[in-house]
Amino acid sequence: MHYSPLEPDRATMDEMGRLVLDRVVDRTEKLADRPAASPLSRQGEADPVKSFLAPPPDRGGDLKALLARLDEAADCALETAGPGHLAYIPGSGLYSAALAEFYNRAVNRYGGLASVAPALAALEESVIRWMARDVCGLPDSSGGLLTSGGSMATFSATVAARHERLGDDLTGGTVYTTAFAHHSVAKAARLAGIRAAHIRTVPHTPDLRMDPHAAAAMIRADRDAGLRPFLLVATAGTTDTGTVDPLPQLAGLARREDVWFHIDAAYGGFFRLTARGAERLTGIEEADSITLDPHKTLFMPFGTGALVVRDLAALHAAHDGTGSYLQDMGAAGSVPDSGRLGPELTHEIRGLRAWLPLHLHGVDAFREALDEKLDLAEHVHETLSGVTELEVPQRPDLSTVIFRVRPADTGHASAQLADEASRRLLERINGHRRIVLSSTVVDGRYTLRVCVVSHRTHHDRIAEALRIITAETKHRTTA
Repeated sequence: MHYSPLEPDRATMDEMGRLVLDRVVDRTEKLADRPAASPLSRQGEADPVKSFLAPPPDRGGDLKALLARLDEAADCALETAGPGHLAYIPGSGLYSAALAEFYNRAVNRYGGLASVAPALAALEESVIRWMARDVCGLPDSSGGLLTSGGSMATFSATVAARHERLGDDLTGGTVYTTAFAHHSVAKAARLAGIRAAHIRTVPHTPDLRMDPHAAAAMIRADRDAGLRPFLLVATAGTTDTGTVDPLPQLAGLARREDVWFHIDAAYGGFFRLTARGAERLTGIEEADSITLDPHKTLFMPFGTGALVVRDLAALHAAHDGTGSYLQDMGAAGSVPDSGRLGPELTHEIRGLRAWLPLHLHGVDAFREALDEKLDLAEHVHETLSGVTELEVPQRPDLSTVIFRVRPADTGHASAQLADEASRRLLERINGHRRIVLSSTVVDGRYTLRVCVVSHRTHHDRIAEALRIITAETKHRTTA
C-alpha cells in the first residue's frame, strides 16, 4: 500500500483533528478571560513576526508543536473574537460557522460554476436570496453573490452601475457619496475607471447624514457642465458613527435623476432583522444594489461579504465571461453561476459558513442577538451622556456610540486641548486590556467610538467598559 504524509489514514486524521479541536474549544471557552489587546509590546511582537517570516522546511514537523506556534501567532493580535473588542466594527466569528468551514474545506467543492456542485450551489443561492429578499426586501428579480468582504461587493456593484449607465464610454462618469462613506467606495470607483476628480463628496447635515438637497444640486450642476452622473452611494450605518443616511429621500432623488442607487449596508444591513432596525433602515428596499457584511452583524468569520442587487441581469451583464475550456460545464437550471456575477471564477462554496449557523440556530437567535446590541448601545449612550466631562454628540442609530472630552469653552484652542485629552483617554482605556476602543475624526474633532457588535459581548462586559471609561475620564480631571 502506498504511503504519503499528504494522505493520512483514518487514525491519523482522527488524532490530528482532535489536537486542533481541543485547542479551538479551549481558546473559545477562555475568550472572556483573555486580554482584549495583544499582551505584547511592539518590540515584543517583533520576535514572533520574524519567526513566522521564515520559509518552510524540507522535512516535516510535529503538529502539536506547530499548533503551539500558531497559538503564539494568534495571541500576537487584537482579540477580535472576544467580548471586549468594541473597536472598529467587530467580527466575532461563530463557532458553528467554524465547524461549517472545516467541513467545507475538507469536501473542497468548487463554487464558481453551479453545474460542478449543483446542490451546494443551490445552498449558497438560498442564502443570497434570503439576504436579498427577506432581509433587504428586494423583489423576486433580485439576487447576488457572496464575496470576500464589503470592498469586493462594492466594487462589483460599481462595475454593474458603470456598465448599465455608462456603457463602454466612461467619459464624464461621476459618482456621489459623503465624507463618512467607507473608503472602499472611492477606491471601487477608481478601480472601475472613474477619475478621482469625478468622485464627489456630498455635504452632510449637522446630524452627519448625506444632505439630499446638496446631492441634487451637485448632480444638476454636473449635468449642466456636461458630466454624466451615474451612481449615488448612501450608507446604512457609517463606519465612523453608525449613522444611517436618509435612504427614502435619496432613493427618490436617484429615481428622478436616473442614477444607480447603491447602499453600503455592510455594517447596518442585518439590523433589518429587528423591528427597530427595520424602521431605521426604511428605504433599503429601494436600492439598485446593497453591500452586506455577514462577518459583521451576522457574526460570521472574516472573509464573508455579500452583494445583492435588484436586477440580477444587470450584474450578469457586467461580469459575464467564458472560455472554450469551460465548454463542458452545463447550466444548472435555476441556480446562476456566481463566477459570471463577479470578478472571481474560482472560489469555495462560501454559503455553507452562513447556511449551517442559520439553519442550526434559526433566524430568531440572530434577531435576538442584534436586539441585544441595540439595547447595549442605548445603555452606553445614556450612561456616557451623564458624565459631565464628556461630550456625546448624538444618539446611536445602530450600535455605535461616539464620545470625546468636552472642551472648556467654544474656542479653537480649547477644542485642540480637548482632542489631545481624548487621545490620552483612549490610551488609558485600552491600557486596561479588558476592552479595546478605536477613534475617528468627526467634523474635525478627535472622537472615540464604542461599537457593540460581537455576539459574545453582553451586559457584564459593557458595564465593565463603562466603569473603565468613567473612571479614566474622572482620573483625567483630578490628576
